[in-house]
Amino acid sequence: LAVVLDLFARKPVGWALSLSPDTALVKKALTMAYESRSEPEGVMFHSDQGCQYTSLGFRQLLWRYQMKQSLSRRGNCWDNAPTERFFRSLKTEWVPETGYSSFPAAKQAINDYIIGYYSQIRPHQNNDGLPPNVAEEKYWNAQ
Repeated sequence: LAVVLDLFARKPVGWALSLSPDTALVKKALTMAYESRSEPEGVMFHSDQGCQYTSLGFRQLLWRYQMKQSLSRRGNCWDNAPTERFFRSLKTEWVPETGYSSFPAAKQAINDYIIGYYSQIRPHQNNDGLPPNVAEEKYWNAQ
């Protein structure tokens, strides 16, 4: 699973699942995020230093989308804390201890978590206890 979070409301805006944790996976998640946010300009993309995120293909996609890349310091999980927190929540709140019976079952359950629970229901301390969708809606209504 590769996830792209909008840090403002901690909202997942792009994600992809694959049996291979490769460059194609993270490119797919980034493209979903880019398109779901109406092709924004001047965006920074932050990640760890995994080979998928430092690959030529991924860096070229960032260049095409005119995004700046920020990489965590080597071995420092605190630099990427919001994403690490997302994965911890997913694993402890949603993924069964025995795992999923199949890849399609995992994909459906994780989509349900991201779209249905995490974004719409789950309160976030960063958002004063509001779920990401509500925090984002509140921001846009105030504009």
